[in-house]
Amino acid sequence: MMTVRMKIVRSIVGAVLGLSLTGCSVKNFAIKEIASSLAEGSGSAFAQEGDIKFAGQAIPFSLKLVESLLAAQPDNPDLLLAASSGYTQYGKGWVEQPADFAAEDDYFAAQAQYKRAVAFYLRAYEYGLSGLEAKHPGFRAGFQDDIDTVLRQLEPADVDLAYWTAAALGSAISHSRTDPEWLAQLPAVNALADRALELEPEWGLGAIHELMITLKAAGTGDPALIREMVMTHFHEAVRISGGASASALVNLAEAVSIQDQDRAGYEDLLGQALAIDADAHPDNRLAILISQQRAEWLLGRVDDLFLE
Repeated sequence: MMTVRMKIVRSIVGAVLGLSLTGCSVKNFAIKEIASSLAEGSGSAFAQEGDIKFAGQAIPFSLKLVESLLAAQPDNPDLLLAASSGYTQYGKGWVEQPADFAAEDDYFAAQAQYKRAVAFYLRAYEYGLSGLEAKHPGFRAGFQDDIDTVLRQLEPADVDLAYWTAAALGSAISHSRTDPEWLAQLPAVNALADRALELEPEWGLGAIHELMITLKAAGTGDPALIREMVMTHFHEAVRISGGASASALVNLAEAVSIQDQDRAGYEDLLGQALAIDADAHPDNRLAILISQQRAEWLLGRVDDLFLE
């Protein structure tokens, strides 16, 4: 059986040959072949990578390839999805998280990195929104003015774009909590994530539920109701992932245990995240490793985060 990487290479080789010809139809066909492979396969190839540094070095090349293809086909939903998901993940795992790790030693360098992360999130958000617009003309305008109507247009096939668009915008807003204009967009993020969850609740091995842990914990209202929603999403993420959701464990530790000053619960959650065997879950290996990297860092900060 042909591997994902072999399929991608074959598509790229075919596209290069096609692009050397003069016919626009041949060029467009070749680009569509690459776009389809990127949407279906390259994400899996990166998800299965076991070396965080290697993946981080490869992702920018992949993203610039996608953007060069978008110059020829700016409305290609597969390319827009690849760009939105790629920039969101790169910003989170290779720009924002390293900035968190370095913030105590070099505050100003970390702030510069956070600005870079936000720029990547906003680029991802724009690509995601453009992807939804390409599939549902009028979505961009409706997302600002009539969100309930445009969200009803979404179908299960749109969940991937909906998820990455919500994750990208939510990540950008998390660094702009003192800006009322940004905070005013948080309900739109929640509405988009809610719609994605409604359409495909088990999408991405529980990834939507993982996102919901952070979104709901940051919400306002009845604390008991918020806590109930957060815990519901946590248990669903763990169930769907088969106990391999390191991200859900880390998110809960940060969103709930610190607020509750529950040191024992915090250490237990992070310990569970570190105990997951990433190699036993190859389809989610890279995400597990990145979450475990964060879990180790968080455990090292326990004395700073909890009062005796």
